[in-house]
Amino acid sequence: MRIELERLKSKRFLKFLFALYIVVVIKVIIFKYPFEQLRAIANTWQKGVILEGLGTANFVPFHTIKMYIEYAYKLNSVENLAGNVLAFVPFGFLFPLVSQDGRKFSVMFVNAFTFVLGIETFQLFSAFGAFDVDDILLNCLGAALGFGIYKILEKKGFRWLCLSGKRNKIKQ
Repeated sequence: MRIELERLKSKRFLKFLFALYIVVVIKVIIFKYPFEQLRAIANTWQKGVILEGLGTANFVPFHTIKMYIEYAYKLNSVENLAGNVLAFVPFGFLFPLVSQDGRKFSVMFVNAFTFVLGIETFQLFSAFGAFDVDDILLNCLGAALGFGIYKILEKKGFRWLCLSGKRNKIKQ
């Protein structure tokens, strides 16, 4: 009974943590500017501005990544590349902890891809950022790395990972 209560509390905490993570990602990626600046951007929304987003978008895989590597000495390349990867490591790590189906790589990956694609599509049509297919690739790589960390820790039998639903690994 006590273990079940502990598991329920842990599951709720992990769901809260995952939801908080999602909110923080949306805030940092989409709503990164001060409110007044976001309002000014929103006030410019018209068909022309939306179509302008298509003109500045990068639909060519590895184009931005290649540019960051070529001009690493001029740009904040490492920060941008690493940031895009590291920002989604928690997704790949936490999603299997809050979703039983998320313990399958394919399920986690489809959910990460859908979330990232939603962010990028919103940026494409809102002018609250710029669509970049390389962001999708790097973010999904981060989620895959997070999932790998989850799997390594799961195999090592970490008790707090087991509280998310796998009874047979709890060591008394």
